[in-house]
Order: sequence, then C-alpha cells, then structure tokens
Amino acid sequence: MWAYESVFYQIYPLGFCGAPYENDGITEHRIQKVKEWIPHIKKLGANAVYFSPVFSSDTHGYNTRDYKTIDCRLGTNADFKEVCDALHKEGIKVVLDGVFNHVGRGFTQFQDVLKNRESSPYRDWFHIDFGGNSNYNDGLWYEGWEGHYDLVKLNLSNPEVVSHIFSAVKSWVEEFDIDGLRLDVAYCLTHDFLRQLRSFTEGLKEEFFLLGETLHGDYRQWMNPQMLHSVTNYECYKGLFSSFNSMNLFEIVHSLLRQFGPEEWTLYKGEHLLCFVDNHDVSRIASNLADEKHLPLIYAMAFGMPGIPCVYYGSEWGAKAAKQEGDPALRACFAEPVENELSDWIAKLSEAKKHSSALNYGGFRSIVLTNQQCIFERKAEGERVLVAINASADEYVAHFDAGCGMAVDLITGEAHDFGGGSRLPGYSAFFWKMER
Repeated sequence: MWAYESVFYQIYPLGFCGAPYENDGITEHRIQKVKEWIPHIKKLGANAVYFSPVFSSDTHGYNTRDYKTIDCRLGTNADFKEVCDALHKEGIKVVLDGVFNHVGRGFTQFQDVLKNRESSPYRDWFHIDFGGNSNYNDGLWYEGWEGHYDLVKLNLSNPEVVSHIFSAVKSWVEEFDIDGLRLDVAYCLTHDFLRQLRSFTEGLKEEFFLLGETLHGDYRQWMNPQMLHSVTNYECYKGLFSSFNSMNLFEIVHSLLRQFGPEEWTLYKGEHLLCFVDNHDVSRIASNLADEKHLPLIYAMAFGMPGIPCVYYGSEWGAKAAKQEGDPALRACFAEPVENELSDWIAKLSEAKKHSSALNYGGFRSIVLTNQQCIFERKAEGERVLVAINASADEYVAHFDAGCGMAVDLITGEAHDFGGGSRLPGYSAFFWKMER
C-alpha cells in the first residue's frame, strides 16, 4: 500500500486559503493557492496531501451542503481538478475528508424535510421526531452530532443515504482522481457502513486508502481487513508531547511497546496508524511544547516510530497557536510557506523514512530507556535501524550491545562507530542504519 511508505501533509483549505467563515455564496478561486505551495510540499518530502473538507458547507466545512460541489469560497470543481492534477503530476497523492456521519442544516435533503415534514421523501435520511422540537425551533426534533444541531446526523442504515454517499465518492474518483479518504469521526460510523465502503472503494481504484479519525479504545474495531486501512493514533499523539514536557520518555515508549512491541499480545503489530504531533483540532506543537528545543526531537520521534507521519501545514516551520485561541487561530492563513532549520530537518526525516523498509514496515523494540533518553530498534526486510533521542540539554553516553560496530545516520549520512559507547549530544536525534 502506497500510504505505508508515505509522508502526509495536512491542509485545512478554508483556513489555508483565507476564506470567510460563513458561506457567503461568492465564488472565489482561492484553492488555486495550493499549486503555489507544491514546491514547498515537495521540498518538505511529503508525497501525499490530506485535504480537510473542500465541499460546499454552511461554515467550517464539516457541515456539508453538497457532496459533489467544491465550496464556492474555495472555487469551482474545475479549480480543484487543476490542483489535483498538479499534485499528481509531481507524484503527490490526494486524500479528501469524507464527512459522512452528519451534514449541515443547509443540506438540500434536510431543507426538504424542514419544508415538507412528514411528506418529505427524505424524512428517513435522518433521525427525526416530528413530535419534538430543536434548538432552532424547527417544530421537529432531530439528532445532531454530540448535541451540535448544526451537524445533522445521517441515517446510515438507510440504503438511499449510503447510495448517495457512494455516488459522491465515485464522482470524486472520476473527476479528481483522488487516492483515498480520511473519514471524519469514524468512531461514530456504523461498522456495516465501513465494510460496505471498503468493498465499494476497492472496486473503484487500486490501493484506494481509507483512514479513520478515532480517539480511544481498541483501534481494531475500525482498522481491519474488512474496514479501514489505518486510523489516527491519538494515544501516541498525547504521549508524544506529554513525554517531552514531563521529561518522561517512559510514557511514549510504553505506548509504543503496547501497540507495536515484540510480544505476542501486542495490539497493532504490522499495522500502520497515522502519527502526528498536531492537526486542525488541537494546539500547534510549537505552542504545546514546554521547551522549543524539543521541536526537532518530537518530529524525529514521530517519523521514527511505527506509522504514517503527517505534518500540519505551518507547523513545519514552528507556527504557533493554542486551542484556547479558537479554531480560526489553529486554521490560519499564511501568505507563503516559510523554510527554516526545522522545515529542513523535517525534509531530512521524510527522506529517511520514505526510503527505509525498516522505518516503513519494521516492528518496535526498546533497547535503551531513561527518563530523558531512548533508543529503539526498527527492523524489516533485512534492514535494521536504531532511533536514538536525547531530550536532555546534557550529553549522554549510551552503552549497549549494538550487534555490530558501525552504522550510517539516515538523517545526516554520517558514519557512526559504536565502539566505546554512543555519544548523544544534548537535544539530539539519530536514525542509525546498522551495517551488517
């Protein structure tokens, strides 16, 4: 699967393009801006772009009005096709946000229900009680996602709803040649729907990738041969920044051993979860870390651990925004990309990850672990890589049996001699590829 050997780059288009929050009905060709960023995306080493919602919506993209029309604040379908064609031309895959649990109040079929009530042919597309009322005083009650009545929950048990969604997905493949979907709140979608979607998309395009947004619980509920290829690894998202802020690397290594370790009971051995240090829903990592010198190290951990690394636009150069500042701050518009030491470092991590069978497919084994240092092994297809991280400002010398005398750092290309112990300067990270 191409996704398992990829580095993802997430763009939240409405914010990225500086679109107004409310859908003003005015067509502006803002999505073309993505084409200007393609050289930067390539230089960063990303070879897949995940777009948060691009289809017509009431406000923030997750309250869909029309699954088959690009939001006018971003442009037209023709504009987005140009963007997808330009990305594909440069070898960059395209993954779209599939918001299938709920729609906006502006969704055509829901508007028909509000107008025609019991006589609407779409009354069973939603969870409606005509004897109740809503926060909008509609004279009827309907289920909203987690109590948000601007997000009208779809009835995925209705074959007409499923057919409508699948028709949209088919049109996205035919019109934009997309390569996969990220399923919003996948933990709310019925398992039957996920199984149907997997079967349907396998017939649309070879190696069509399905990624689900999940938070807690056993990810195998959604990630298995019949449903999703991958899910978001929120367990390790928290463990990553928490470990550095508390200077306790035992936390993240414990999670990784639980998920990918060598024991038979390991939960997700051989799986490829999406790993990230931030996204459009949480504080940017530069605002979340207590010590800014840990920024390169947390990215090294995210790229060195099992999974598919994803970088959120702007965070690659250290842009800041905290959750308490609100969604507009998290989903900012930047006039142009910034390239600095951090983005250069991430580019090196990307190249190391994409071209290493061990980093793409290897398991996880802890070799050295202290509160402030860790060294772990990734091994696959005859390649063995040791990931070493020193979160301390002080030098650390690690003494362990490396199994060989020499290695090459995949990040810098420099040789490393294990004789006499391995020196880890303060605030350092290495990807040592072991020589046989």
